[in-house]
Amino acid sequence: MTAQNTKLGIWLMVATTFVFAMQDGISRHLAGEYNVLMVVMIRYWFFAAFVMAVAARKAGGLRAAAATSQPGVQIFRGVLLATEICVMVLAFVMLGLVESHAIFTSYPLLVAALSGPILGEKVGWRRWTAIGVGFVGVLIILQPGFRVFQIEALVPLASAFMFALYGLMTRYAARRDSAATSFFYTGTVGAVVMTIIGIWFWEPMQGTDWVWMAVLCVTGALGHWLLIKTYDVAEASAVQPFAYLQLVFAATLGITVFGESLEWNVALGAVLVVSAGIFTLMRTRAREKGKL
Repeated sequence: MTAQNTKLGIWLMVATTFVFAMQDGISRHLAGEYNVLMVVMIRYWFFAAFVMAVAARKAGGLRAAAATSQPGVQIFRGVLLATEICVMVLAFVMLGLVESHAIFTSYPLLVAALSGPILGEKVGWRRWTAIGVGFVGVLIILQPGFRVFQIEALVPLASAFMFALYGLMTRYAARRDSAATSFFYTGTVGAVVMTIIGIWFWEPMQGTDWVWMAVLCVTGALGHWLLIKTYDVAEASAVQPFAYLQLVFAATLGITVFGESLEWNVALGAVLVVSAGIFTLMRTRAREKGKL
């Protein structure tokens, strides 16, 4: 991988996180006015169409993309991600973008912690220390024992756990399936599941909100397209630390647009979580390169 490609990959990851942060802000607005399940369902319709369009352009078309020897794993991944998105959007409504994202950024630490029992990977003492520091950061954000504990704060934590499990299941599926196949099942299974559930919660939308819904769908497809391009030009381990910029962009949006505030405990906890996460990613990258 050339330095130029890595540099381009970093800029693409920055753009990806910005688009996803905008998507989260629009999701918060729409879910505050309409049922979360309906909002996610419509978003998935567009996402599934995008996934199928991408698959159709590759060698073998849709049939090749759908071919898998582990349909149970792929279906479980699709259902898990759809559920995680619903939970996270609900967290945006309950807690706002700032606190939800500060807690959600713990998911790479959960990935590291669960990679041992699920994938059989070795997690050394340094990464376990980083995981511990990161979860101290989560506790600082939650402040149990120092104030009336918000049960709602467990919602983004549950979302982080589900997203971490989704990431691990994606890595497990990659042992036998291509990335194109996993991407295909992520969009199509999610769309089917959300339609079966979300159609019962349909609500009439105002004209202006249909515009926001269209923008939401476009940002979703654009974000995934940028992410695909990012991993096409750079190693995932080299650009992944920059994914934390989504917290910065989302927090800025929450403060400037939705009038949220940044409490000292959330800022301090987020710094610990992000620092621990970046350290964990660096250790993982070094191990993959055979330096540890």
